[in-house]
Amino acid sequence: MKALSLIYLFLFSICSHAQVSEGDIMSMKDRAVWIDDMLEYRLDSLLPDLMDRSGIDMWILISREYNEDPVMKTMLPSEWLSARRRTIMVFHKPKDGALSKIAIARYSVGRLLKGEWNIDVYPDQWEALMTYIDDKDPMQIGLNYSDDFGLADGLVSTEYQTFMEYLPKVYHDRVVSAEDLSIGWLETRSKVELEMYDHICSIGHGILQEAFSTKVITPGETATEDVVWWLRQRVRELGLVTWFHPTVSIQRADTEKFDHLRSFSKRPEAQIIQYGDLLHVDFGISYLRLNTDQQQQFYVLKPEETEAPAYLKEAFKVSNRVQDILTEAFKTGKTGNQILKDALAQAEVEGIQASIYTHPIGFHGHAAGPTIGMWDNQNGIPGRGDYPLYYNTAYSIELNSSSEIEEWGKIIRIMLEEDGVHTEEGFRYLDSRQEELWTIPRSR
Repeated sequence: MKALSLIYLFLFSICSHAQVSEGDIMSMKDRAVWIDDMLEYRLDSLLPDLMDRSGIDMWILISREYNEDPVMKTMLPSEWLSARRRTIMVFHKPKDGALSKIAIARYSVGRLLKGEWNIDVYPDQWEALMTYIDDKDPMQIGLNYSDDFGLADGLVSTEYQTFMEYLPKVYHDRVVSAEDLSIGWLETRSKVELEMYDHICSIGHGILQEAFSTKVITPGETATEDVVWWLRQRVRELGLVTWFHPTVSIQRADTEKFDHLRSFSKRPEAQIIQYGDLLHVDFGISYLRLNTDQQQQFYVLKPEETEAPAYLKEAFKVSNRVQDILTEAFKTGKTGNQILKDALAQAEVEGIQASIYTHPIGFHGHAAGPTIGMWDNQNGIPGRGDYPLYYNTAYSIELNSSSEIEEWGKIIRIMLEEDGVHTEEGFRYLDSRQEELWTIPRSR
C-alpha cells in the first residue's frame, strides 16, 4: 500500500520531537488515507483468520443511520461519519475458502465493500439479503448480540426481529451470537496499528509533560481544574479529542483519607495546588481511531527541595512492581479472572497491598476483551473476566498500591496506568512507562 509507505515516512520523521506540536499530527486528509489503508489491511489480513477461529462462516452487521453497531462503526471508511439509511455488511468465509465482503445497500462502503443491492431486481432490501444468504448456504450465521459484552451487542431488537422474520426457517438454527468474532475484530491489533500506536501514546505522554510543568502550574495559584481545562484546550489545539474528561487529584500531608469515589467521581471541583503536593492525572486521547489511557504521578517540589522525598519515591516503585507482577501473569489462553487472581496472589506474597482494574484498549477506551479486575471488585468479573487473552491485543495496565507514609501520618495510593501490548514476544509498554516520580519543576 503506497499510501502507508508515505505515512511511515511521516511517522519516522517526527518520532524524535521532544515536545508535541501541530506538526506531529497528520492533516485530516492524511488521517483519512491512513484509516482507509488500515481498514483494508485489517479486513484482508485479520478477518479471515478470526472467522475461522470463531467457526462463523457468514457474519452479518446491520445498522441504521446514527444508531450504529459499535463494530460497524469501526468498519466505516474515513469519509463515512455514520451508516447510511440501513447499511448491511456481509462477510462470507467458507472453510478453506476466500473471504468475500459486500454491502447489501444502495451505496458501496468506500472501496472496502461493494454495494450489491440491485433495487430493480429486489425492491426490498431484506429480500436481497436473503437471496445472498440462500446462494451461499452458510453453516453458521453470526449476528452481533451478547449478554456480557456491550460492544458485541450492537444489533438492535427491531433489526433482529425483522431479520428473523425474513430468514427462511431452514437457517434459523444456524444463527449464532458473533460475540467472540466481534471481540476478536475489536481487540486484535494489526501490524499497521502497532507501528503507529507507540507514537500515539508518545503524544499523550508529551502533553502530560507539558501540563505538569511550571509552564502551567504555579503552586498557590493554579487549581486542579485549571490543569484539567488546559489539557482539554491543548488537545483541541492539536486537532485531537479526548475520549473522557481528564481528572487531576491531590494527595498531601493532611487528614484526608484516600477514597476511590472521591478520586474518580466525588472530587472537589477546585483544589489549589500547593508545594509538597502529590498530583495524579487520568487522561486519554483519540487519534486515528485508536485511544490512549494514561495515569501518572507528579510531586510539587518545596522551595528548599531538589528532589521528591525518598518515602514517596519508594511508594512509587511499589506500584511499578505491581505493574511487573501483573504483566508477568499475562499468558495467552488465561482468562482475565485467572490473571487477576495470580497477580493479586503474588502481590500478597510480596507484602504489597494492590488493587488491579486493568482493561483492554484500542478502538474504544474501555475496549473489548478480557476484563482484569475492577476497582470495586477484586474477586473476578463473571462473563467479561472469563474471556481469554490472545496475542496482539492491547491493554491499559491500570492499578494502584497502598503505602503507609509515616511522615504524613496516613496511607497513600500511587495510581498508575500505562498502555501496552501482548504479543508472541511478551508484553511491552507502548512508548514506555513512567518509572520515576517526576517533579515540578523537573529536578533534571
